[in-house]
Amino acid sequence: MATFGTPLLAQWSRRRRNCTAHPTRRQATITAAQELSAPAPEPVLREDRVDYTPTARAVSLSRHRAARMVLQWGHPAMAGDAALIVSELATNALLHGAIRGRRFRVHLTLTEFVLRVAVSDPRGERLPCLRRPGSEDCYGRGLLIVARLTDHWGVEPRTVGKSVFAELSVR
Repeated sequence: MATFGTPLLAQWSRRRRNCTAHPTRRQATITAAQELSAPAPEPVLREDRVDYTPTARAVSLSRHRAARMVLQWGHPAMAGDAALIVSELATNALLHGAIRGRRFRVHLTLTEFVLRVAVSDPRGERLPCLRRPGSEDCYGRGLLIVARLTDHWGVEPRTVGKSVFAELSVR
């Protein structure tokens, strides 16, 4: 996900302040290019955000809530996939991102074209990666499932922790 870094934004603001009433062609080109490089985000149609205590029951509750919300939002064909994605990401947050006394967050966002599932946890130093588990391994398939079901997935840093997201095209 492309975002402006603080240095670039500060530089852009400085250039805007330093522009004269009649900017040179070079200044006008730079300003226009910078303004065009940040696409406008899609308007959010529906949103749901819940914080859970990191317990096994929370995974089940978050999975059921995700399915219910996507059904209520009018996308029954996507409810099962959304529930499975939430289940896998919430399980990873519980197993690999939990800290005693800190919650994890499940955030669903629906736009006209995308259903985004994001699960945030407080352990930003433990980043997920795809593994190729052996046939005898009991664990390690969750992100493979997420990668196969979604159009795009990734990790975004937060002030505290990280957010693992997955995006599905709205059908």
